Amino acid sequence: AVYWMARMLEGGEDPLYIARRVTRFASEDIGLADPRALEIAVAAYQACHFIGMPECSVHLTQAVVYMSMAPKSNALYVAYESAKKDAASQIAEPVPLQIRNAPTTLMKQLDYGKGYQYAHDTKEKLTAMECLPDSLRGKEYYRPTDEGLEGRYKQRLNEIKAWKAKERQAAKKKEQ
Repeated sequence: AVYWMARMLEGGEDPLYIARRVTRFASEDIGLADPRALEIAVAAYQACHFIGMPECSVHLTQAVVYMSMAPKSNALYVAYESAKKDAASQIAEPVPLQIRNAPTTLMKQLDYGKGYQYAHDTKEKLTAMECLPDSLRGKEYYRPTDEGLEGRYKQRLNEIKAWKAKERQAAKKKEQ
């Protein structure tokens, strides 16, 4: 990775172009497996912007080496691409009333925001409120891997899902 970066720089490539690509890589190919990757990539971009070549070559080298050794996950990229397909094919799907903002009296009369649950009002800082349109209910986009720190996010996501399932089941029993 360092060699190809050096070839690009010595061939006259704009260091900011390389830094932008490294920044994209930090989220697309590493993501939450190592959230620090994005911080390092952005810092390298800023360093290149501030001081330029030839001094910024060391900052880019640091970022490229970090990205090369970081655990990899493209789960964020896959999640967005899946959501993008649904968004494009269901562009007219209405936003559920409970998550619509109601800044006017008319909107409140039309039940905008009715049933909204504010997570900070709960002990768990979670709600079981449905936020997707009915046609996408239960759809999952982000599927974390076990790579690097993403394994912790996967565990937390599974805890949240289990809590929501339990809360929704309890709510159904109350309705019956």
